Amino acid sequence: MPACLRRYQVMSYIVGTMLLFFCVTIYLRHGLGKWVTLEMAVAQIHGILYMIYLATVVDVAVKLKPSVGRIAVMVASGFIPFLAFFVEHRTVEALKGDANVG
Repeated sequence: MPACLRRYQVMSYIVGTMLLFFCVTIYLRHGLGKWVTLEMAVAQIHGILYMIYLATVVDVAVKLKPSVGRIAVMVASGFIPFLAFFVEHRTVEALKGDANVG
């Protein structure tokens, strides 16, 4: 597996997990009225990690040349809860199966 695909895989899991944690903190703040500071901290951390994730998506796009649709779904999976885990699996399987990747 190419190194760029492995980096994408790791960042996808990190960003997906952080997004779920962010959703929990949103519920805690708006549902229970607690932990406002925690929500803001998690939001900022997720934002920074998402930018790093986008850099890995660009790296994969440049090196492995997936379709534009796949790239769009990869980008969207960083801000739609649970999507990162499904997209990551399908993307890795599809790109590993390409003859270019080996």
